[in-house]
Amino acid sequence: MADSPYPELKKSHVPERVGRPWTDHKPPPSAPVWAVIGGLGSFHLLVAGLELGVFDALSDRGATPSIPPEVTAAELAKELEVSAPHLESLLDSLAVLGLLERVGGCYGLNDTAARYLTSDGAASMASLVPVAPGPLDNWSHLADTIRAGRPAHPVEDNPADFYRPLVEGTFTTMLRAATRADLKLRYSAMTAPRVLDLGAGGAPWAIAVLKACPEATAVINDLVGVIEVAQRHTAEHGVADRCEFRPGDFHTIDIEAEGYDIVALGHVCRTEGPKGAQHLIERAWEALRPEGRLLLADYFVAPEPQWSPHSALMGMTMMASTTNGFPITAAQTAIWLQDAGFKALRLIEPIGHQYAYTATRPQTQEKQG
Repeated sequence: MADSPYPELKKSHVPERVGRPWTDHKPPPSAPVWAVIGGLGSFHLLVAGLELGVFDALSDRGATPSIPPEVTAAELAKELEVSAPHLESLLDSLAVLGLLERVGGCYGLNDTAARYLTSDGAASMASLVPVAPGPLDNWSHLADTIRAGRPAHPVEDNPADFYRPLVEGTFTTMLRAATRADLKLRYSAMTAPRVLDLGAGGAPWAIAVLKACPEATAVINDLVGVIEVAQRHTAEHGVADRCEFRPGDFHTIDIEAEGYDIVALGHVCRTEGPKGAQHLIERAWEALRPEGRLLLADYFVAPEPQWSPHSALMGMTMMASTTNGFPITAAQTAIWLQDAGFKALRLIEPIGHQYAYTATRPQTQEKQG
């Protein structure tokens, strides 16, 4: 008799069938497999909810986690101009996933939805969710990528279109991490640091330092089509007048030798592969003054990947989407920093699951080999 993939139907080894209780064993649950299978649908359920404006519509109606749900699917469907029975199925599924509240046929926001899924949420991820996995077609052909050693449609073919919405979506989280990092790094104690932010995206690291140090200045770099995001965010935070924007490839742009007190590499090394990451670290060394510090933030994989699942999967996203991207480990990164000549390495976690190495260029030691 063939076994069943459904945990509740696994009856082939119960005592009633084999008659030998002392040899009975419980098969492993198939729940982890079903969780992965359901992941694709769960992602698209959330994307559809965001695209249709479900969360914002509930917010506009005054729905908050402190108020019992009171909006029906029919009422919301009329407002959103969609099919009521289809919307009800979507809302029920979002409630099952823990992304909405449902009580007595009415729907409302829970704490998660209010904070992360409304456009004006305190830590909104609304613009991040659709772009976070990278080009979806690359996932459909992941086996081909592994066979060939590169994705069929790497984001390098049109990097601005990929990175622009990604840095927009991650800016709030990255700025919070960069700001909280000061509690451990105390860059706010510096008088007038000069900052170099390579591959800055929305420039969260530069903005955090500039806001903490009124006399600081920054050189901000990213690709044409992405650096405009940094220009807008620095203006919104009132620090644009102390910034120079330097568009171009961070591997080749001109950088002044020993001209900076802080160099930031924020979530760029895992996109570059070992050689590219090491080259960026070497460029940071050359750019820093003696006693200057490198801030290298990324999703570092632990010695056993299952200890850091988020980091492992974020690295896999880069492998599926880019020519050179791979997961990087904390141990690898430490070796790269030491090989470049950096000392006083320190790994910090400013906020949950956000890590950064800080490393210092010594006063007298020469760069290694």
